[in-house]
Order: sequence, then C-alpha cells, then structure tokens
Amino acid sequence: MTTLKLFGIIFFCGLLSPSQEVLSGLSCAVSPGAMQNVLSDAILQNGLLQQHLQGLVLPNIMGEGGLLNSPTSITGLHLVKVRLPKLSVVLLPGIGVQLTIATKLELSGNCLVGLLSELIDILVDVNITANIKCTNFESGTVQVVIEDCLCILGAIKIKLLAGLLSLSVNEIVLNQLTATLPGLLCPVVDIVVNLVNIQLLGTLNAVIPVGTAGTIHYRLASLPFTSGLFLGLDLDGAVKQVGGSIIPHDSSSSALPPLLDKLLVLGLRQSFLNAALCLLIQIPPQTYTCTPEVFSGASHLQEAITTLVPAGCSTCHGTSPLSIKLTLSGNPLILLEENKATVELSVMIQVFIKHLDGSILNLLLLKADLGLNARVSIAGGRLVLGLSLG
Repeated sequence: MTTLKLFGIIFFCGLLSPSQEVLSGLSCAVSPGAMQNVLSDAILQNGLLQQHLQGLVLPNIMGEGGLLNSPTSITGLHLVKVRLPKLSVVLLPGIGVQLTIATKLELSGNCLVGLLSELIDILVDVNITANIKCTNFESGTVQVVIEDCLCILGAIKIKLLAGLLSLSVNEIVLNQLTATLPGLLCPVVDIVVNLVNIQLLGTLNAVIPVGTAGTIHYRLASLPFTSGLFLGLDLDGAVKQVGGSIIPHDSSSSALPPLLDKLLVLGLRQSFLNAALCLLIQIPPQTYTCTPEVFSGASHLQEAITTLVPAGCSTCHGTSPLSIKLTLSGNPLILLEENKATVELSVMIQVFIKHLDGSILNLLLLKADLGLNARVSIAGGRLVLGLSLG
C-alpha cells in the first residue's frame, strides 16, 4: 500500500469539533514546515502563481504635475515577471491556516509625460496575507474559503529609459497601485488556492490496487483540524476484495505521538493493517517434493513415518517421494507492541506420499501457528513489511 503520496495529503484546514465522531483507521499530523514545503512547490515552484498573474489587467494611471508640470499618463501596464517569491505558513488554532506570499512584481508599460513618450519599468514589493479554512465537508471533499485577504505594498522603484523622473510621477504611481493592486491580487490568490486544493484533494481520494486480490480505497473522513503545532487529518480506508466485498475493521481515530522534529506522523490502526494483510498475504498452497534424507533430522522423520505407516503395507514402501504441502489457514493477524510488530499465521501442514497411479497416502496432517517478526519500513513511497521466522 502506498503511504499516501504522504506529502500530497497536506493542504488547507478548517474547524473540527472535538466531539465530532471520526470514521477513519488512519490518522495523520502534519507540521507547518511540511505544509509550507508542499504549498511552496505547488504555488510557486510549479509556476502557478506566475501563470495566473500574467492575466492581470492593470488600469491606466493618469495624473497631473509630471515633468515640467505636464499631464502624465501610464498605459499598457502589464506584468513582466514575479521576482523572488516566498511563501510562509502559520497555523491558526481552531480556524485554519494563514498563508503569506511575499514577492516583487516587475511591471512595464508606456509613460507619456507632456509630449515625451517613454517606456517605464516599475518594481513593487508586495506582501499578501490570507486566512484560509475548509468548510462544507461532504463525501471526502471540502470547500476552501479565503477570509481577510490583505495586500500591502512596500517599496516602489520606477525607471524611465531617459532617466527623467520627478517625485510627482513616483507619488502618482504609488497612489494608483495602492488603490488598485489589492483588488486585483487577492482574487488571483483565491483562484490559485482553490486549484491547489483540488490537486491535493486528489491525493486524498485514491484507490490503490493490491495485486489482483482487491483494492484499498482511502479518502478524507472529516474536515481537517488545527492546533498551534500541527494540521490533523483523519482518513477513511476501505479494504475491498475482488468482487466488491469490504473487509471490516475498527475505524475509530487513533492518538498520535508528538511531531517533535518530524515533518509528518502517520498512524495506522492495527485493525486496518489486519484488513490490508488479508489482501496482501494470500499465499497459494505450496508443495515440496523430496526424500526424508534431505531433511535435517532425517532419522527422526523416518522413525515417525515408520510409526505412522502400518507394518507390512507393501504399497507404502518403494521409491515414492515424500511430499510436504503448506496451506494458509484463516486470516493473518498483526500484533503491534512498543518497538515490535509480529505477524501471526495459521498454516496447515500435510505430509503425504503420492503414488504413480495418482493416489495420495496422508502420513501427517497438523495445524501450526507461526509467529513472524515484522520489520516495518518505507521504501519508494510504500509501506513495506519484511517478515522473518521468530
């Protein structure tokens, strides 16, 4: 089973009443640092913010009192580049996430001062802060809502090709951009956040095939919730056999250890793992054909066979090979203890002789309970159980 596309689970959060019943089996706690990494990749590194800012339609800037007190107009103003964008995340307990994007916007246009037309470049520092929460949970999906979006402009640098610039032009540009940019940037952030939410929710509603035995379908079980230290998620994992029958398991939520220096902690309930093991461990009967001499302790085995086989049975003697058949009996169980995991298997052991005519003589039939030491690890984005005899 894939572990989630673990960091794909990270997205925006909202309110969850402490008394709300949770149907899960998987619980996850995500640190602000992990959230920041994922959102920075999705919004900034993948160019999503730049892409949607390219469509900005900036109004013309008109003013009086430019060079030599001539009227000033700036037209065709457009975004050239988003410089040095940085994203930060702060958790708001019981509310959601505060997302802050700091960047420099490089703008370019035409500037007409009196009769003199120039190309104008404007570099403006922008700081956008938005409070984000999720609401309207239904069937594993949530709606993202942005509240209290605040856009603050910092330093503005203006450059004319001819180098002719008056303080009045700088003031006109500052006043006009302060009045118009926030109303343009906050809607763009809203669009980008909702697109990212859709992308990341896709990683929270996935059907994972388990060979040809069945599937594991996991999805968000309730609204995410926040404390001051982490974003918490509960997932509902349905383990289905081929044909659609669901293997039941205890779906109550699990308490998680503190994150400490970890970016993410994922908790899997023992009952959920047991349901998954029913699909993962489906071993067909194994038959081994050999002679008693190849076994360690062959003399004891021969002695046991001599005791079990009636004396004087001519059909039992000769060169017919001895066979051992191992058949899995019942469902495997995993037992979780502190720093230890054990998988219990029940196996039916059949010792028999198969004659040339196809008939089978059973010599021994017994049930054995095996305890296998389980070594748990994550490799290639998958949860791996390595089993060895205890």
